[in-house]
Amino acid sequence: MPKQRKKLLLVDGYNVLRSGSRYQQIAGPDYTDDAFNTAREALINDVVNYAGRDWRAIIVFDGGRNEFSTGEAESVGGVRIMFSPAGQSADKVIEKLAHDARERQVETLVVTSDATIQDTVFGFGIDRMSANGFSREVAMHYEEARLDDTPKVAEKNTVAARIDPATLAKLKALRDNAR
Repeated sequence: MPKQRKKLLLVDGYNVLRSGSRYQQIAGPDYTDDAFNTAREALINDVVNYAGRDWRAIIVFDGGRNEFSTGEAESVGGVRIMFSPAGQSADKVIEKLAHDARERQVETLVVTSDATIQDTVFGFGIDRMSANGFSREVAMHYEEARLDDTPKVAEKNTVAARIDPATLAKLKALRDNAR
């Protein structure tokens, strides 16, 4: 059996929340705490569903201005969620994770609309996707899943359908002769 290639999905959390059309619609124009938290939860759920079994996924949020942020990650549905440590931007964490993955020859996709990050990871030879591109991909993923779950019309299963045609013809002949 051929060895499966390792794949890593890196998501620039706050950038995608602010730039991805899917999450702008959830958060609305005001970005209240409740709306923003709802959008963040939607992003996490979307990454969990999109990554599935094909990708290891990490969502990096910027915690650089929070003096209590340690950079520790927690796992939600198999996706690592992390805030950058105090004094360090999410951009630097993403760039480092991408570079390290490339050194280990891990196929990596970075999701961000930040041009600086895109240019940097592209220089490493890493694929990138915009926040809106990710929004579209997630919507298509859910649509494909919905279509897969669409109920199929059940085929009528009769005795006549399970009998070979020659036997069926003989039975019909017997029935017609008995009348």
